[in-house]
Amino acid sequence: MKKTKKTLLTIAGLLVALISIFPLFWMALAGFKPKTEVLGYPFKFFPTVWDFSNYNELLHSTEFIRSMGVTFVGAIIFTVLVIFVNSMAAYSFARLNFPYKNTLFIYVIMTMFIPSMAILIPSYIVVAKLKMLNTLTVLILPGVASAVNMFLMRQFYLGIPKELEEAAVIDGATKFGIYRHIFLPLSVPVFVLVGIGSFLGFWNSLIWPIMTISDERLYQIMQTLAYFRSAQATEWAMIMAGSTMAAIPTIILFAVFQKYLIEGIKLSGIK
Repeated sequence: MKKTKKTLLTIAGLLVALISIFPLFWMALAGFKPKTEVLGYPFKFFPTVWDFSNYNELLHSTEFIRSMGVTFVGAIIFTVLVIFVNSMAAYSFARLNFPYKNTLFIYVIMTMFIPSMAILIPSYIVVAKLKMLNTLTVLILPGVASAVNMFLMRQFYLGIPKELEEAAVIDGATKFGIYRHIFLPLSVPVFVLVGIGSFLGFWNSLIWPIMTISDERLYQIMQTLAYFRSAQATEWAMIMAGSTMAAIPTIILFAVFQKYLIEGIKLSGIK
């Protein structure tokens, strides 16, 4: 009975994996199709003629490569800042005692229920008055503080034994010293979890960059892909090829850090 159940679960898992991979695989193959065949009828999964011109054109496109580079640099800076800022805030909520701590944390949690679309216009007005438009700062700074990430890290820190902290206090460690020498080394799994989520959020962002960036030198990768669509025509084959290339860094990220990602999900209490 147990063997049958295990077999059924394995088959179900494989089916889910195949269903999940299918769109990505089709997207990659569509980049090799002639422009007239991508959405042609009847549907053809594999290209009748392998056309490498779409990928070749993107690899030789200064705008596309530049947008990949700018987005990657911005995503790295954003991820580092997110981890640093939110981990310190989470440590404060988990371990420090200060007036109105619980009230403030409830306020932070309440911000999770505000739809991001509801604050787009107010956020735009603020950054415009601060003269931050058309800078990398406008893409990075507004999203650094995150209630979700604070909550995940706080839950993780609450699970760290207090005995470690008490031993450090006996040895004369300061609050920042405890954070640096005890909490940071133990936080790799949750840092990977938060880091990957932050990297992907920045990498896949479209609406905010379109609102705040008009300088072509700072175009984000999704912004560049969006401009392959025009009123006259939509370069679907080019979009599929570009989307495939844009997905490669994220796939590598998951492949390299999947062990820590799964551990971070378990230890942070995500169900």
